[in-house]
Amino acid sequence: MHVIIIGAGEVGSNIAESLADEHEVIVVDVDGDRVESLTYSLDVLAIEGDGTTMEVLDEAGVGETDLFIASTDSDAANVVACATAKALGDPFTIARAKKTDLLRTWEHAPDAFGVEFMVSTDLLAAEAIVRIARLPTARDVDSFAAGAVHMAEFPVPTDSPLADQTVREADRFDELTFAAILRDGAVTIPRGDTRIEPGDQLIVIGVPEQIHDFAAALEPENGGDRAREILIVGGGEIGYHAARLFEEGGLTPQLIERDPERARELAEDLPGTVVMESDATDVEFLTREHVDETDLVVAALGSDEKNLLVSLLAKRLGASRAVAVVENTDYVGLFETVGVDVAVNPRKLTAEEITRFTHEQETEKVAIVESDRAEVLEVEIDDESVLAGRSIREAVADLPTGIVVGALTRNGQYVTPRGDTVVEPGDHAVVFVDSDVLDAVSGQL
Repeated sequence: MHVIIIGAGEVGSNIAESLADEHEVIVVDVDGDRVESLTYSLDVLAIEGDGTTMEVLDEAGVGETDLFIASTDSDAANVVACATAKALGDPFTIARAKKTDLLRTWEHAPDAFGVEFMVSTDLLAAEAIVRIARLPTARDVDSFAAGAVHMAEFPVPTDSPLADQTVREADRFDELTFAAILRDGAVTIPRGDTRIEPGDQLIVIGVPEQIHDFAAALEPENGGDRAREILIVGGGEIGYHAARLFEEGGLTPQLIERDPERARELAEDLPGTVVMESDATDVEFLTREHVDETDLVVAALGSDEKNLLVSLLAKRLGASRAVAVVENTDYVGLFETVGVDVAVNPRKLTAEEITRFTHEQETEKVAIVESDRAEVLEVEIDDESVLAGRSIREAVADLPTGIVVGALTRNGQYVTPRGDTVVEPGDHAVVFVDSDVLDAVSGQL
């Protein structure tokens, strides 16, 4: 597939890295240093120039392009680039939009911009925050099969009752599958005698209720409790959308915004949110507002450094958990190392959302696990699938090691996947696939 990516920042570079091994990728950016860096680091053609102009797009081969991705930091430039690409060829066009105003306009008039799919960075981040709040001890949560199936990633605390148990001993859940263990940078497909160790990251797939039960078993003190008392720090786009989504879920979050005018706007637009005008680094204010009783603090200010400060301050004052928005991808590991429970990186989320459109197999949904270590795919089984009409044990024996059928739905109903379960055409399978074998199984599922 011929792919053009406009923008070689963190989002564009991540997408290019994901596609470079399988596709012909051309990256365009106005920054010569970024172009030079990509030329030496990835097997892509990097062009210095303005991706909104016909001359540059002609040079990139837009007339023969299958997929055109506009991922610069400018919403307007992304839309113009897609419109220009459509005028010069017939690619599938994807545009990144930071704010949601443009997304809403596109949703009402999708043909107006020449954009066939639009991704809102801020909305994706807010949605990720809300998913995490529903499973406070999880590092990542994603849904499949119209919400009937969830995938979640949990760290194993040292004092967890499940630590040092085998998977067979820990597996007390009829509608949940232990899909993988991430340990020391490696992916392990667990067997019955695989031992769960403190510090592991467990990937489980199952019905939402069972995942909550598993969370409670993993951390009995608070693992199964959904966050109820929520404090959002920062009334920008991400903070606003997170509050709005919490409201829609029946919660009454608190939101701190320092700017008086913005605080008034938020109070008018968020009737179910308690909006407070204050400085979130004011220890006396946080103490008066009982931050020590808060289940979840969301740091969504416009600065990574401030988000780190607020998160650690809230945790020190007694907040149960802290989620921080981190714009710099390189800081994600640092934040989680020094005490932030979950670091949400909007650029990474955007890159993952766009990357899923590049899959050649017929996937309903894709979730990328731990920076491309693995993927979780939702696939509708057809007659050509290696799974069709066979038991899972028989079918998986013909596939490379590194694949786990984590869940099945049939006619909208959950089916527990066990070795003797026969997969039928029309079923929806949620499958964990180690990235090392992803190419080998492409088209077989």
